[in-house]
Amino acid sequence: MEAVNIIALSMGAAWASGINLYATIFMLGYMGITGNIALPEELQVLTNPMVMTAAGFMYCVEFFADKIPGVDSGWDTMHTFIRIPAGAMLAASAVGDVTPAVELSALLVGGTLAAGSHATKAGSRLLINTSPEPVSNWGASISEDLLVIGGLWAALNHPVLFLIALVLFIALMIWLLPRLWRLIKALFRRIGSWLGLSDPPPEKPAMTDPPAQKSKQLDNDSS
Repeated sequence: MEAVNIIALSMGAAWASGINLYATIFMLGYMGITGNIALPEELQVLTNPMVMTAAGFMYCVEFFADKIPGVDSGWDTMHTFIRIPAGAMLAASAVGDVTPAVELSALLVGGTLAAGSHATKAGSRLLINTSPEPVSNWGASISEDLLVIGGLWAALNHPVLFLIALVLFIALMIWLLPRLWRLIKALFRRIGSWLGLSDPPPEKPAMTDPPAQKSKQLDNDSS
C-alpha cells in the first residue's frame, strides 16, 4: 500500500502542477508543515516559510491573471516553460530515496503528465477566450483551482480512487487534445484571414454538367 501512496503523490503533484503549479506547491507545503501528511525528505523544502510565501504570493498573482481574458492565455504560454519541468521535478522528488532508474522514470512520466494537463488547460482556455464575456473565464479558473485542491486531497487521502480518476483523465485528455488542436488551428486561420495575414480557404468550384449530359442538352437545343 505504501507504493500506491507514493505513486499517487508523485503523479498527483505532476498532474496538478500542469494546471496550477503555485497552488500545488503551497498546498503540499501547508499539509506537510501542519502534519497532515509526511512528505518525503526531498519534498521537505516545500514546508520552508520562504518557499510557501513565494508560492502563496505567486498564486495570488495567478488568481487574478487567470481570470482576465487574453491575459490568462499569455500567462499559460509563459508557464509552459515553468509548469512542465517543475511538475517533473516534483514527481521525481516525491518517490523519495530510490534508485536512479526509478527516479528518472518518475521524472519522465511526471513531466509528460504535467505537459498533458497543462496543454489541456491552455488549449481549453484559448477557446474559452473566443467568448466575449468574462464569466466563462472566471468559472473555468475557479473550477481549475478547486480541481487541483480536490485532486491533491484525494491523492493524499484516497490514493487508489485518485489513480483510477487519473487514468480516466488521461483517457479523456488523449481524446480531447487532438480535437482542441484542430479547433485552435482553425481559429488561428480565421484570425489570420481577418487580418490579411493568410489567404481565405479556397472556394469549391461550381458543379458542372457531365460531358454526356452537356452533349445531350446541345442536341436538344439544335433540334
